[in-house]
Amino acid sequence: MNRQQLHLQDTLSRTRQPITAGDGKTLRFYCCGPTVYGPAHIGNFRTFLVQDLFRRVVELTGLPTRHVRNITDVDDKTIRQSQAEGKTLVDFTRHWTERLHADCKALNLLEPHLEPSAIGHIAEQIDLIGKLVAGGHAYQGADGSVYFKVSSFPGYGQLSGLKDRELKLGASASANDSDEYEKESLADFALWKARKPEDGENFWESPWGQGRPGWHLECSAMSMKHLGESFDVHGGGVDLIFPHHENEIAQSEACTGKTFARHWFHSEHLMVEGEKMSKSLGNLFTLGDLQEKGVSAAELRYSLLAGHYRQKLNFTLDSLHGARLNLHRIANVVAKLSTQLNGRALAGYEDLVASAGDGVATVTEGPFAEAWASLLDDLNTPRALGAFFSALKTIEKEELDDPSAAAALEGIAWIAAAFGWELPAGEDAAGGAAVPEDVVLLAEKRWAARQAKDWAASDALRAEIAALGWQIKDEKEDYAITRAE
Repeated sequence: MNRQQLHLQDTLSRTRQPITAGDGKTLRFYCCGPTVYGPAHIGNFRTFLVQDLFRRVVELTGLPTRHVRNITDVDDKTIRQSQAEGKTLVDFTRHWTERLHADCKALNLLEPHLEPSAIGHIAEQIDLIGKLVAGGHAYQGADGSVYFKVSSFPGYGQLSGLKDRELKLGASASANDSDEYEKESLADFALWKARKPEDGENFWESPWGQGRPGWHLECSAMSMKHLGESFDVHGGGVDLIFPHHENEIAQSEACTGKTFARHWFHSEHLMVEGEKMSKSLGNLFTLGDLQEKGVSAAELRYSLLAGHYRQKLNFTLDSLHGARLNLHRIANVVAKLSTQLNGRALAGYEDLVASAGDGVATVTEGPFAEAWASLLDDLNTPRALGAFFSALKTIEKEELDDPSAAAALEGIAWIAAAFGWELPAGEDAAGGAAVPEDVVLLAEKRWAARQAKDWAASDALRAEIAALGWQIKDEKEDYAITRAE
């Protein structure tokens, strides 16, 4: 098989690079997971969904993966919140980890092959600190905490591109690390945090006294434990470039003398209605918040992957209506092709990955080739969606012969598998029947009229929809289309 390759922007080199497996067999990649002290919000999930898209595209090229995503279950937030709720750290973080898993399943995220926790890797973290101290890269402060000596690692700052390192590191340290300990330089960061009264019983024994690991150290220890001292790809949100990922590189490479990750992959921030997400603005949505408004997880997934991962995405509640419209439109075309092909079902992700590994031809030709090529070009989802719906429009209008219909169905399956779309079933779409495209378009126009408080236009569009044999059921934040009784 002439395997096509994904090319992805590398944060460190600032160039687009082919994604390859260092061992020639399996792509090993690590993604920074959540801190489990509450429900993950849609900004978190944008990052996880982009990483899921990345894995799907890689596997659909025929390259197997080993995907590790960690759980941060010990840090200031988890300790503080667990104590406020009168729970043990383990019980508290287990609850939010289970909530995370439920949300991931609803959003159709592939499970990571491994999901290590910081608490489960204390021994590995202590061992890593010991090597850094022995190598002259770390020291113990007067307070008992152990710090990484940034001046001992000349390459510090290359990932983030910082120039005025000392000043910016010091400012960022106070903003990103609420623990202040005695250290030699503002640039230095904690590897082991000496026990403090507010930590309660959340401490471990070490050669440097009782305490707990620093947040940055956790990911280095877990990734190297499960992927090796040097692996292929490391991903996360842009907010982690500095100081978290910069610190990971320093402590890992200072310890091993090897390149930590060969490729760095970061996704941009999510905005909500044009503003930064924050609790004070009331726009820090979780999946549960949106489901209460009648939004499905499939619609949220579609919306969060619609923008290019390296550009800020402005999420709006209105965009979810577009997602619903597009998912139903795809489902209608699939139903049409399936009927023509005597009930042939849309191929699933696992079957397509298996066929890619066996060398079966992928969607490199046919109506959806351009959409697939766009995904291989730095995961360009906007361009992929444009090409996809352009091809879909042609299929909607033309009568295809059976071989062309089969090729179209295969192409849709491939793009749907890459995006992880879960298409609505017939009965979910409209009481057992697919909603005609003209009815969906009228319903969308009516929704826009209602948003503009143009009640006359809204009523007129409802009448048009009713004349076609369909009805609209208005809900608090949404609407549903059903066949008229």
